[in-house]
Amino acid sequence: MKPAVPIMQGGMGVGISLSKLASAVANAGGVGIISGTGITVHEMRSHIRRAKELVAGAGYIGVNVLFAMNDFAEKMKAALEEKVDFIISGAGISRDMYTWGKQAGIPVISIVSSAKLARISERLGAAAVVVEGFEAGGHLGTERSMFEILPEIVETVSIPVIAAGGIMTGSDIAKALAMGASGVQMGTRFVASEECDAPLSFKQKYVDAGKDDTVLVKTTVGLQGRAIKNNFTKLISGPDKLKIAKCHDCLKNCSYRFCTLDSLLTSVGGDVENGLVFAGARVDEIKEILPVQKIIDNLTAEYDEAIKESL
Repeated sequence: MKPAVPIMQGGMGVGISLSKLASAVANAGGVGIISGTGITVHEMRSHIRRAKELVAGAGYIGVNVLFAMNDFAEKMKAALEEKVDFIISGAGISRDMYTWGKQAGIPVISIVSSAKLARISERLGAAAVVVEGFEAGGHLGTERSMFEILPEIVETVSIPVIAAGGIMTGSDIAKALAMGASGVQMGTRFVASEECDAPLSFKQKYVDAGKDDTVLVKTTVGLQGRAIKNNFTKLISGPDKLKIAKCHDCLKNCSYRFCTLDSLLTSVGGDVENGLVFAGARVDEIKEILPVQKIIDNLTAEYDEAIKESL
């Protein structure tokens, strides 16, 4: 599997990276990912089929399924049945997921944040690992910078290593590849794209974000998550429990302090002040909403410039 450009678009739930964004990235030469989080199995199947229809030629489409979700096994098996190009999973690992992938002949990729977890993933059968550093948006598994962890993981495993978290420019890509990464994963940059499945108000929140506008919040998944400051992050920064209208019973383990899924559905529904808006640490560098092709063209030009300067 060798895409034209070494860029994988991060799988972002809920409803941020679906068929529209994933297919646009694949058509632009990168690797598109549909997030299976917070949508039904039927919706996920529909988005996989739609993305495949939209991808011209040799584009790659994968699916991200979160191990922490109750419907993990059901979603993973459905994605395998739909013959996606690969499956990527974070927030935990199990021996089963690699076995299912092998049986279906579909690569399974793990999101890791330490050399130890990368080594375990490789031993269990991961086809590659995505190294996610502290700079990433959404749930975080480490307090260390990606560029600090990356060399350790490259040395530890013999499978491809993909760098993620805080990658924003072509020179970041050049740096990651020079350190031994096979490619990069970018989430935040692709949210502010015309083809992103999120509503305009959500994308605009990214464009308007300043340097100190992200905050770490403890979500009910049990991990810290990086989000853009708003009314909701103020509410959950205190010790109080929020009233939950309806429990979706979506997590294997939940603190029930508030509903993470509901808060993500609120923001993707357009209310970006009263729901969670996950974003990476460098979101303030995004100044405009661009077509995916233009984003990839800009990254390629920046990458070429960085390589030229290093010679």
